[in-house]
Amino acid sequence: MKPTFDFEKPISILMEELEKVKLAQEKTKVDFSATIREIEAKIDQTQHNVYNNLTGWQKVQMSRHPERPQTLDYIEMMCEDFIELHGDRTVKDDKAIVGGFATIEGKPVMIIGHQKGKNTKERQYRNFGMANPEGYRKALRLMKLAEKFKVPVICLIDTMGAYPGLEAEERGQGEAIARNLLEMSVLKVPVLCFIVGEGASGGALGIGIGDKVYMFEYSWYSVISPESCSSILWRSWDHKEKAADALKLTAEDMLKNKLIDGIVKEPLGGAQNAPDQMAATLKAQILTDLDELGKKKIEKLITERIDKFSSMGVVNEH
Repeated sequence: MKPTFDFEKPISILMEELEKVKLAQEKTKVDFSATIREIEAKIDQTQHNVYNNLTGWQKVQMSRHPERPQTLDYIEMMCEDFIELHGDRTVKDDKAIVGGFATIEGKPVMIIGHQKGKNTKERQYRNFGMANPEGYRKALRLMKLAEKFKVPVICLIDTMGAYPGLEAEERGQGEAIARNLLEMSVLKVPVLCFIVGEGASGGALGIGIGDKVYMFEYSWYSVISPESCSSILWRSWDHKEKAADALKLTAEDMLKNKLIDGIVKEPLGGAQNAPDQMAATLKAQILTDLDELGKKKIEKLITERIDKFSSMGVVNEH
């Protein structure tokens, strides 16, 4: 896959060099196989050096890659079937959040996730993955339906945040997210949450309370985006790299601070480089956790879920 970002330039240069050598070999019929192997080895080494040493801001960029798989992509690659369910039974069907019953290796699940869209028209249709209150109410309706049929819930999180428009606030954006936090904490089925791309603020938390919460290797999870943080502190987006480091938003930072349960490894260069491989990794993690959580009594599951989130953070009393 063609490199996209500035930090991938060394890889791009080597790939262009490789293409030229292959073209020369084809035209001249001279054997350049040794040179080709040497360049391919350099590409492999450079890719490891680049992708294993990304800064916080670079991981934010990776999470926004235009070809990065989204919820519907993972559903198509992981599930034998999927029945999408629509609407919150109050206002409308929010296209920024998709969800429905599916089966993974014969196991019935309820999958719910953000959908950003792949092109301009689709992004507008999906509101760039920024859900309105009815999106979170739809998600909760589906979770309650899953609870009724004793089906585990899988949440795939990828959003720049909940939609911040005035009309969203008028329809109870804060209440809808808060209601989901309350209800998800006592949901009587196993709940798995995966931050597969961007995990911003309450928009991510609205479907982010689970027995296990994972982050993909090149995802991020924070109360605010680096750009917004920079604009508040420095009144400019110019300090977004510094903000990204200060926010400690990477998967490694979040695991170190005990705010997530694990990191899902991505293929070299990110999920967009090998979507099928990424989906297989996600599927294996889901099946492993469902098997483990399925052995626990519901009362114990809920108690552990509440205890996990209640113990997050530090309070200093003076």
